[in-house]
Amino acid sequence: MLLALLAPPAAAHGLSDVDAGSLWSYDPWLMAPLYAVGIAFYVGTQRLWAHAGGGRGVSFRQVAAFWTGWLVVALAVTSPLHWLGERLFTAHMVEHGLLMIVAAPLMAFARINGPLLWSLPASFRPGAGSILKSSLLALPWGFVSHPMSATVLHGAALWVWHAPPLYAWALENTAIHRLQHISFFVTALLFWWVLLHGRGPGRSTRVRDGIAVACLFITILHSGVLGALLTVSTRLWIPGQGALAGEFGLSPLEDQQLAGILMWVPMGILYTGAALFFAHRWLTVNDSYPLPLLQHPGLNGPA
Repeated sequence: MLLALLAPPAAAHGLSDVDAGSLWSYDPWLMAPLYAVGIAFYVGTQRLWAHAGGGRGVSFRQVAAFWTGWLVVALAVTSPLHWLGERLFTAHMVEHGLLMIVAAPLMAFARINGPLLWSLPASFRPGAGSILKSSLLALPWGFVSHPMSATVLHGAALWVWHAPPLYAWALENTAIHRLQHISFFVTALLFWWVLLHGRGPGRSTRVRDGIAVACLFITILHSGVLGALLTVSTRLWIPGQGALAGEFGLSPLEDQQLAGILMWVPMGILYTGAALFFAHRWLTVNDSYPLPLLQHPGLNGPA
């Protein structure tokens, strides 16, 4: 794919505002929030470490995970892969896989809520904390952060956006295309957040990990079915998606089938690897939680 991008682009439909000759795109509606979160995370991390010491409150591993995930998202929506994804189903599948199964779990592991809160001026933090704990937000958050809710929302985003009419609409309408990317990433971020950090009254670490295995098993099943349907289908689901298939020696149908195989096998393997990780912890790790961020020793100051 990367070698083919060196050739002059074929005439095809597209949404990306690309830099002529480079195929790198820039969408301020996607990049502005990404920049804002990155700046806030950096500022909050520096304030946390200045107050509590380096690596405390947010660990070095979490910071590395955040910036790795942040970079993956930025490259997925600006690199030539994004331009190609509007013209090749296989590339579009790679782009969505990077957002949902690489960037989302990395940024979920980073627990960005603490640094984001600390990025606010000290006088604003108590008020922001009170708002986040208010029933107005606590009730809907309690619903969407339930493991089954998060699993259903993540699965619904995957299936709904692969419905041919909606998928074709996303290829034709810039705003809908943005919404597609955002919904894939946000529901995946919620899903991985709940698996990694979700807890409730009386819910132990072992119970949480057991629930994570079940949620991942469900996700492997339904995403595998969708990938299999794309692979074995004898008709094109979205005719316009394979506009560049011929440049790679593929027919549009073969492009669709290859995209289905990517969802079915490599993405399924990544979900399975995560399930094995949680299963290992479920069977071997003692029941214990790390201290919550704002209860960590040394962090009972300005926050």
